[in-house]
Amino acid sequence: MSRGELSAERYAEALLARCRSAHALNAFISLEPPRVLEAARARDQERHAGAKPGPLFGLPMPIKDSVNTKDYPTTGGTPALREFRPKEDAPVVEALRAAGAIVLGKTNLHELSFGWTSNNPAYGAVRNPYGLEHIPGGSSGGTAAAIAARLAPLGIAEDTEGSIRVPAAFCGITGFRPTTGRYATQGCIPISPLFDQVGPHARTVQDLILFDSVMVDDWRPVEAASLRGARLGVVRDYWFTNLDPEVERLTSQALARLECEGAVIVESELPGLAQLIKLVTNRVQNHDVRSALARYLNEYGTGLSIDDVVRQASPDIQKIFRNDVMPGGANVVSESEYSAARDQYLPALRSLYQEYFARTGVTAIVFPATLVPAPLIGQDTSVDIGGRSIAFVTAVARNIAPGSTSGIPGLVIPAGLTRGLPVALEIDGPAGSDRALLALGLSVERALGPLPAPRI
Repeated sequence: MSRGELSAERYAEALLARCRSAHALNAFISLEPPRVLEAARARDQERHAGAKPGPLFGLPMPIKDSVNTKDYPTTGGTPALREFRPKEDAPVVEALRAAGAIVLGKTNLHELSFGWTSNNPAYGAVRNPYGLEHIPGGSSGGTAAAIAARLAPLGIAEDTEGSIRVPAAFCGITGFRPTTGRYATQGCIPISPLFDQVGPHARTVQDLILFDSVMVDDWRPVEAASLRGARLGVVRDYWFTNLDPEVERLTSQALARLECEGAVIVESELPGLAQLIKLVTNRVQNHDVRSALARYLNEYGTGLSIDDVVRQASPDIQKIFRNDVMPGGANVVSESEYSAARDQYLPALRSLYQEYFARTGVTAIVFPATLVPAPLIGQDTSVDIGGRSIAFVTAVARNIAPGSTSGIPGLVIPAGLTRGLPVALEIDGPAGSDRALLALGLSVERALGPLPAPRI
């Protein structure tokens, strides 16, 4: 498209045709084909007029509907914001447009990003391209489903506690949650400023690198890091317990492939990790969302209070907020509990990771992203693993919570299929090692090989 061999308009038409054929996924809340084609024609006209094409020239990108866009509503997947139209793009969207990208609609999500299913009562359930009766993961399920189904090659997601990585894992694509703060999160419906982070979904690590280059304006080449001699950490007493047998089998096969490529698997422990996550993750999120969401609603001129939003929310979100978030709830986090979580236990968690990387000399920690493949839609209370009933939240979120809570970068890469559903590895690196982790990801991706496309 940059050379004029394919017009941006023609490419947009092709993607929009894919969107129509895959409408059963319910990946989008807002999708306006005339607006997309108009933007594509404008890109073509700019090129004809002699403008230098940007690195994302003419690329239609699906944007999670919790990220502000000036020409589409930003609903957060909740009824009260159905008609909310921000006056300006979020900085991340501004950067993408400046690089030549086009907004390919706003994607469906778990309501207010508060969950991992994307089974949205107000806008309908998002469906997994590899099995329409299964969840795509959440909260960024619509973006993941769109990328997996070849509706676009690159899209925007958002991750507070797994909302980039769980959908990437369940939909068989790559997803990157950078070190917290690497990309601007202003103009995004928040949960906690300590954990919130936007990031990309793509089908290749190379496209994640392209996104990262645009966001941080770093165009130095990222070369695949050799796996020969690369030290990869494995902590079995946390990330490898109670796995679905097929997840365990495919994970073991993936680790064996990495060893065949010369990687060194370093078995070690992270004592106290589970307890620190228990003391930090939910307490910070449930405390912070009340004030962070209220500030967002006021700052961006929604005309709504947090009480208005909760009052119109679906019953499951109302229950969570009234019990765990809003004043007077049975499980509301006290200020002393929050202070301890933020000022004592969170620094201890970060120190635990720093000590681990220094002690073991590993480049990254590697583990299965989730305990199970994508559960069925509606199976959101418990799942059966080897004849044992395991809480849904444990099966889906246990493995991804430490990385986002501690703020380190995490990269999800598909590892295989079981019963037609994807299984994925996550590799987490030290804080600030984003480009090195992506370089490692190129080699891991090459060693594991691609997944077949879904048949939708």
